[in-house]
Formats: sequence, structure tokens, C-alpha cells
Amino acid sequence: MNLNTNEYAKEFLTENNMTEFLSKDYVILPGLCDVHVHFREPGYEYKETIKSGSEAAAAGGYTAVCTMPNLKPVPDSRENLNVQLSAIKRDSVIGVYPYGAITVGEAGECLSDMNGMAASVCAFSDDGRGVQNEDMMRAAMVEAKRLGKVIAAHCEDNSLLRGGYIHDGKYAAEHNHRGISSESEYRQIERDLRLAEYTGCAYHVCHISTKESVRLIRDAKRSGIDVTCETAPHYLVLCDSDLQEDGRFKMNPPLRDASDRDALIEGICDGTIDMIATDHAPHSADEKSRGLEKSLMGVVGLETAFSVMYTKLVMYGIITLDRLIELMSINPRRRFGITSDPGFCVFDISKPYTVDPSRFKTQGRATPFEGHSLYGRCRLTVYGGKAVYNAE
Repeated sequence: MNLNTNEYAKEFLTENNMTEFLSKDYVILPGLCDVHVHFREPGYEYKETIKSGSEAAAAGGYTAVCTMPNLKPVPDSRENLNVQLSAIKRDSVIGVYPYGAITVGEAGECLSDMNGMAASVCAFSDDGRGVQNEDMMRAAMVEAKRLGKVIAAHCEDNSLLRGGYIHDGKYAAEHNHRGISSESEYRQIERDLRLAEYTGCAYHVCHISTKESVRLIRDAKRSGIDVTCETAPHYLVLCDSDLQEDGRFKMNPPLRDASDRDALIEGICDGTIDMIATDHAPHSADEKSRGLEKSLMGVVGLETAFSVMYTKLVMYGIITLDRLIELMSINPRRRFGITSDPGFCVFDISKPYTVDPSRFKTQGRATPFEGHSLYGRCRLTVYGGKAVYNAE
């Protein structure tokens, strides 16, 4: 932990009569940073708002998040981006940094006004869909390079999806589900790495889920390509053998094979994977109540991410707590240029708790970790000199 964070936390807790958080039952960490969340506002406030999303983030120990652009209107121009910026200024309790879209309407047909948005976005992404046209992605990378911005890519080759909605593996075959191939992810990563090498663009791969993706990115880093990547807690802990006929197990990319999960853990350990992001994607109860086939894709994760990773990675001796801080706070801020004071958060590591979605701050309730017993519950989050979450 950063010494300044520790000193500031001690001073804050003492001045505010919160010295109970200085006991050995708790750990004090710099505020977490998630570079991949969906807060749904503007356009889909029935799923989540800036207010509910930022409160959920604070309840999970986060003091900075980057919001994806699949909104209405899509932030593809300064005018459209301003709608979201106004909501952030009005309602956010933590630092919220929006993405700008790569293409107009995320339709993949022409570039957005990247220049007009650059000063107010953390990076550019068409998350929720892959940029299918190679020439379009090349042009985006050239412009992002000129602007000094990151291209963050949802890598998915639509021609390889074939109507799938869970991993194309044993569970899909045994339960008569249509599968999504691993190739649909790693083939587009392969293309984009070639373009990133050609353009010199800072390139970031969202939510990788396959062993081939890990290998490609590891090799690209060794060859000097400016690439980083993220994965999510559910891909590091679960696999398709854990699936149930329930919408809370449906996300995109899907839970893959155990061999993919193991490769992702190896990538976390050897530095190939730079950060852990949640891909927090809330939907209404109705949208997630239609089983694996018909539920919308996406699960919530801000309020469980640290607990899952601390319990399943740190307590099992797979990584150290310092490495987890790198993955969930330091590296995301460094890559995406988030220089605001991180504040701090306090987690109770002394006793387990049971994940109960009915207690979440987020409007979404679909989590594959419902009912799990975890350690590391957030008790306090401080940002901007004030407590933005206190579990008392």
C-alpha cells in the first residue's frame, strides 16, 4: 500500500472518530479503480443510473470508474457526451470517467468526433460490439494515437458467433444450447494487435476470456506492442461447468472452459493481464429472469469484486494482496491516465459474509456469486475528503 494513503487514512479516521477501522481485522487500501462499467444513464435509467451505479461502486471500495458508451444518446459527439457529463456532475459520489464511442452510434460505419470529445473522455470504445471493419479500426487507432488516447476494444467477430449465447463447450452440448466459439474473441484480438503494431496506438483489450487471448497478448507484449488487457472476477473463478439454467450466469463473453480459467489465472500471475475489471452490467429483474437462452447478457460485480478476488486468489495464495492492489487500483489508473486522488477504502478480512443481492446498492441483482461465502467486505470508502460509503 502507498505510504501516503496509509498516513492519510490514519489521519482521516482519527479526526472522524473512526479509529475502530485501524484494528488488525481491517485492511486499508487505496481506492479501487474499475475501467469497465455500465451505468446505463442516459437512456436506460430503469437498469441503472449514475447515482445508483456510483453508490454501488463506493460500496465495493471503488473511487474511480470508467463508464462504457452503449447509451442513448451514444457519446459519439461533444453534444451527446455532454448529456452524460451533466448527469455525472450532478449525481456521482465518486470519480466517473466516461468513454467516447469509436464510431457514430457504435454502428461501425464512420468514426465518431474523437477530436471533439478527447479532452473529456478516458479512452474510446465501442463496447458491446466489436468493430467489424478492419479499415475502420485502423483509422480509429491512427486518430487515437494522434490524440494520445487509448483504444479499448470489445473483441468479437460477428461472423463467428452463429447465434451462440454461452460457451461452445461441454455444457452447451449436453443441454442443447448454442455456443459462442473462443475463436470469435481471439481472432479479432489477433487482427487488432497487428493494427496496433502498425499504428503505434495504445491498445487495451476488454474482458478477455480465452487461453488463446492470453497467449496472443503475452506474445504481443514481448514483441513491444503497446497493449494492455483486463479480465473479470467471474472468468478467474468460474467456468462453464458451473453454469446453471439461470440468467445470472449469462454474460458476454461467456464463462469458458476450465482450461481457459486456468490460463487467465496464469496471466494474472505472470503479468500478461494488467488489471481486473468487473464489466458491471445491470439489467432489470425481468430481463434476467428468462434463463440462459433468453436473458440479456450481463451481470453486476462492483459490490463483490474485491471480496471474490481476495477470497479466491489472495487467501488461496495464488497472488499477494499487493498484486491485487496493482490489478484493481494502480494499473488501471496508470493506463487510463486517472490522476485524481484515490482516497482510500477499508475492508473487513476477519470474518466471512454471504453475498445477498437484495442488499446491493446497484439496481441490478444478477450475480453468479449469489449465496457465496466471502471474506473482504467493504466497510468504508473515502473520496474527496469525505466518507462516500459507510457500512455501519
